Amino acid sequence: MHIEISISNQTLALFDNFGGVKARYSVSTAANGVGCEKNSGCTPLGEHIIRAKIGKDAEPNTVFVGRRPTGEICTPELMSEFTERDWILTRILWLSGKEIGKNRLGNVDTMQRYIYIHGTPDDMEIGKIGSHGCIRMRNADVITLFDLVDVGTPVVIVE
Repeated sequence: MHIEISISNQTLALFDNFGGVKARYSVSTAANGVGCEKNSGCTPLGEHIIRAKIGKDAEPNTVFVGRRPTGEICTPELMSEFTERDWILTRILWLSGKEIGKNRLGNVDTMQRYIYIHGTPDDMEIGKIGSHGCIRMRNADVITLFDLVDVGTPVVIVE
């Protein structure tokens, strides 16, 4: 299996081992566009793998900060109390670049940039750019994807 994320289409496709599409989801990538540099707020391009899966069995809308559950469940009230948070919810698939000098090591390291595929509040618009670099998904979709993939699953991000 492998994942392909299309920036232009704002979609994530999961392919089976024979090249057939097993699932397709709408996503939201970076409002700042594509790029691999640290602190750019951009979504990195190229070949990656899922380095870690975080949040197995967490309740939908579980809030994560620093890849750890805070004990909070995202609600409109919580969102209005913490308006500056970048909401990382439900599940995290932490990406690691495979291409040295492009998305791995040095100033372009995807993993050191904390780039994830993760859940987002249900009222956030999906299918349009808007993230801070990560790939945002609807919570139900990220739960399904999380259960279908393994650590080491290849992920390619294309324009």
